[in-house]
Amino acid sequence: MNEENLIEKIKQLSKKYSSTGQDLSSYLDGLLYADYVGYWNYIHLDTLLSLQNPKTDFPDEQIFIIYHQISELFFKLCLLEIEHINKNGRNVIDTGEDLGWNKKLTIDIFIQKMDRINRYLNNLINSFEIMTKGMEKKQFLKFRMALLPSSGFQSVQFRMIELRSTNLAQLYPEKIQATSKSLKTMYNNLYWKHGAIDLKTKKKTYTLKQFERKYDERLMKLANKMKEKNIWAKYNALNPRDKKNKTLIKLLKEYDVNINVNWKLAHYKSAVKYLKNKNNSTAATGGTNWESFLPPKFQKIIFFPDLWTKKEQENWGKSWVKSILK
Repeated sequence: MNEENLIEKIKQLSKKYSSTGQDLSSYLDGLLYADYVGYWNYIHLDTLLSLQNPKTDFPDEQIFIIYHQISELFFKLCLLEIEHINKNGRNVIDTGEDLGWNKKLTIDIFIQKMDRINRYLNNLINSFEIMTKGMEKKQFLKFRMALLPSSGFQSVQFRMIELRSTNLAQLYPEKIQATSKSLKTMYNNLYWKHGAIDLKTKKKTYTLKQFERKYDERLMKLANKMKEKNIWAKYNALNPRDKKNKTLIKLLKEYDVNINVNWKLAHYKSAVKYLKNKNNSTAATGGTNWESFLPPKFQKIIFFPDLWTKKEQENWGKSWVKSILK
């Protein structure tokens, strides 16, 4: 960098700090004395690698833990992009700089965000063979008993993705119609609430009760906040011309299938391998009936119903089941 450019940078920095009543010289002193940031410090590598704490001595439990942690990080990536859509394309933090986000959700930003989200989900779904082919069945069936009553069902980020994507009425099981406008009533009838019922007693599993105690209040607040801000609401608020954009529609449909079909079928495929045998099926760690809960054709959760034909909705998940479970 030449001297002229350096002086200009210093002027810009001075303007930035003086606007908030701060002294640039002090920050330059701090920069002078500060050590360089190493890769290991920047991503907290040692901490990250210490977060795997198995409950048993079975080696494959580490694989189980690491993959679920990877999944949650991918969910966080998705949520970063979804939040931008919910906030009209604005960046989460207003830095005062032009970072490319507008106060109005433009079609270009909408497309960019949906493309990123699908890319994250495609990578996550395609990596599920780490689970389906990466563990010994005997080990899994033993160490899973030490995990009770925890379950992937308790992923709050996945529930946040759902609430930020569509209206509550679209998260109802097919057999139940949304007749109430009460937020609490609607929330308590979401499909996954019905999916966490004990197979024997027909009552809420302890897994669900745990989850409700920790997250219900937070999730209901989010559901209320997302009434007019979820992805489906943002799409419907576009002008008529942008609503017909073929690229955006394609990306929204891909996202719908990724979340509500492919991701759940990846889990189903894993459950078939580890929990099913010729004579009977083993309950999931949370006690839920995975055989009736996971297959998309039973729940028919569709985020963006108007983008699909009536026939496509009727056959939701069926064709993908054949292609993925073959």
